[in-house]
Amino acid sequence: MGQILAIDYGKARCGIAATDDLQIIASGLDTVETRFLMEFFKEYFSENKVETLVVGLPVDLKGQLSEVEKDILSFIEKFKVEYPHIEVERFDERFTSKMASFFISQSGKNKKQRQQKGLIDKVSATIILQNFLEQKTR
Repeated sequence: MGQILAIDYGKARCGIAATDDLQIIASGLDTVETRFLMEFFKEYFSENKVETLVVGLPVDLKGQLSEVEKDILSFIEKFKVEYPHIEVERFDERFTSKMASFFISQSGKNKKQRQQKGLIDKVSATIILQNFLEQKTR
């Protein structure tokens, strides 16, 4: 069994989370500038077995896709060409940034640490992955 990775994809940077090899626990992994995402995967996949990539689906309350979806679809196409053996799943990411901000504020981090956008992205990816795992086990 390999890991599952999740991405909170953004135009500037992406939060990344990963499971353990048994796919039980979701943990924040890193925040990567979007332009370096494929390089990050190349290095990560050389050291880790990954089965699935979960990419957040940016939907608003009315069910409309965010404008970043076009970039996400382009990324997914490139990813599938480069890594055809890794399954790509989409998962609704509604409210993950708000939940991430809330969880960070409850964690005891100081105001400057709470406002780090990279931390919010990484925690958002972790929430996406945890929700994906919970739905998968139902």
